[in-house]
Amino acid sequence: MTTAPAPALHIEPPGPGFWELDPVHFPLPVSRYWTEVHPGGFQRGTADFARAYGMLIEALEMAYPQGFAYKRVTPVAEGEVPERLQRAQEVFASRFWRQQLAEWTTTVKPAAIAAHRAIQVIDPGGLSDDDLAAHLRRCRDHHAAMLAQHMRYTAAAIVPTGDFLAHAIEWTGLSPAELLGLMRGTSPVSAGASAELAALTEALRADPEALDLLHAEGDPAARLAALRSREGATGVAVGAYLDLVGYRLLDGFDIVNPCAIELPDVLLRTLRVAVEGQVAADDPQERIQAVRAKVPEAHQEDFDGLLVEARLTYPIRDERGVFSDIWASGLMRRAALAAGRRVAERGAIHEAVHLLEAGLEEMVELLLGRGGPGADELAARAAFRTAHTARQVPATLGTPPPPPDLAALPPDAARLMRATGIALGALFGSSDAPQEQHRLRGLAASPGIYEGPARRITHATEFDRIQRGDILVTASTTEAFNILLPLLGAIVTDSGGLLSHSAIVAREYGIPGVVGTRQATAVIADGQRLRVDGTAGTVTVIG
Repeated sequence: MTTAPAPALHIEPPGPGFWELDPVHFPLPVSRYWTEVHPGGFQRGTADFARAYGMLIEALEMAYPQGFAYKRVTPVAEGEVPERLQRAQEVFASRFWRQQLAEWTTTVKPAAIAAHRAIQVIDPGGLSDDDLAAHLRRCRDHHAAMLAQHMRYTAAAIVPTGDFLAHAIEWTGLSPAELLGLMRGTSPVSAGASAELAALTEALRADPEALDLLHAEGDPAARLAALRSREGATGVAVGAYLDLVGYRLLDGFDIVNPCAIELPDVLLRTLRVAVEGQVAADDPQERIQAVRAKVPEAHQEDFDGLLVEARLTYPIRDERGVFSDIWASGLMRRAALAAGRRVAERGAIHEAVHLLEAGLEEMVELLLGRGGPGADELAARAAFRTAHTARQVPATLGTPPPPPDLAALPPDAARLMRATGIALGALFGSSDAPQEQHRLRGLAASPGIYEGPARRITHATEFDRIQRGDILVTASTTEAFNILLPLLGAIVTDSGGLLSHSAIVAREYGIPGVVGTRQATAVIADGQRLRVDGTAGTVTVIG
């Protein structure tokens, strides 16, 4: 295998301080709209969790020079440090993440779903231009609120898991991969599970005519519509499932990525696999006891308690995206495409999808005929965004600050910072193992060995090329990708660590996964036969 390096791009720092590239969540440049809507909500949400958990940071910031995602840490004001230190102590004493989990489960998630559905019932194509402009702004405001909500619950998703890893690594000497295997089965949403999918598979199994339609040839959109319009339980179940997942992005976070409903063939093939059999329930007790046996007796009770907290909060890791901004982003995309079709019909842009390259007010101006960027300008933005990847820009900008001195902090504050650091390292850290001519080394994210054809995917619009049993080779995935899991034999990514979404969904579905290889998409050709060893963390080209 050989790598042809992409030409580097010059990036100016977006501001003072130290900035780090985020290729895990954003392997490609983003749209103008995303650069407008994301930073504010992201910063508000991170400031909320930093304050609530007593972290010694003010917030995280995102900026997008030339569309590439860079983040930096804003330190907390010196005068707030004593209050933050006290809060860190209270967080551990009260297990504050449990309060947030209860809040999320009983109030926040249901309210978010209701808000999504209230927007989703509106057909943007049936609105007047003025009403559609107002609808675009409503979708943008909703999207911004959901972005903040996603980040607000970040600490609940990472602190208990990071705290468990920090202690269990010390007590057992096991790797983070082995320890994270104990989380499997705690996050059904990461494997695409839902009550709606369970009801749909049951209805399809009881409806032979619907099964014939599911396996038939012909236009997939028409077949999906026919299934939805069936009388009785099948039609109701199909409608309920599509109402739940149809307008979620299928991967990524930006509105330039397709919604599930836009790839009906993928949905139908996924449903065929789901009807044939669900993932077997996982009983982790044997694995838990094997790990526990390695813990010194004096720490076994603490190990049990930390594991309970990590497994309890693990689901919120993916749920906060699936039920917050990923759905809201899909609704914004739907509205923007409706506007784009009108603007394209009037000849103001070359293609309807080019309106997705505009900022919110630019979209409104074009829709209402009040100016806005020209057709060639939007086409050029689309061409730049699709022609470049995060591999072409520096991993960091500016001089990194010295690492925090945990020994100088009170015990609970040091514990909090240690847990957060380990969890974020497991999210963003790729492998640094040397590569071989026909073998890539990454992080062993999900155990098992699988051989099959590589399906190299650079964008979610290519998901319709995935066939059952393929090995997905991609830069990274998000939690929205879980809908496609039944089709895959294994997952291989360029970026991300053992707590990246790619790793989580592979573990939850029980398929081999190797993440953070750094260069899989650059050196593996589409269709090559691979052996993925998710236990050893290797990917071998065998044909």
